Amino acid sequence: MTTIEKKHCLPCEGSAAALNNTKIQELHSQLLAGWTVKDNKEISKDFSFKNFYQTMAFVNAIAWIANQENHHPDLEIGFNHCLVRYTTHALKGLSENDFICAAKVDLLLSKE
Repeated sequence: MTTIEKKHCLPCEGSAAALNNTKIQELHSQLLAGWTVKDNKEISKDFSFKNFYQTMAFVNAIAWIANQENHHPDLEIGFNHCLVRYTTHALKGLSENDFICAAKVDLLLSKE
C-alpha cells in the first residue's frame, strides 16, 4: 500500500464530495503529530523556527510542493513560525489532496 506522502494530488473539480469523518480520521492518523482537524473542513499545524530566515526557507519549500501538486495552502507567517492550513475550497471541505500535501510538508522537517 502506498503511504500518503508518496501519492500525488488529483484535480478537485468534478469530485463528488468532501471526505466524510471516517476517511478524515483515517488520513489524519497518517500525519505526524501536531495537525488538527477543524470542523471536518480544515487541517492545520503551526511550525516553529529559530528565526525569520528558517521560517522563510520553510515557506519557500512549501511553495515548491504546492506548485508541484497544484494544491495550495493558506499560510500565516511570523518571525519564527508558520501556520499552515489546508482545505479544498472547490469541495468546501477536506479532500485527500489536503492530507497528501500535509504529509509532504511534514517530510520537510522529519529526521528520517
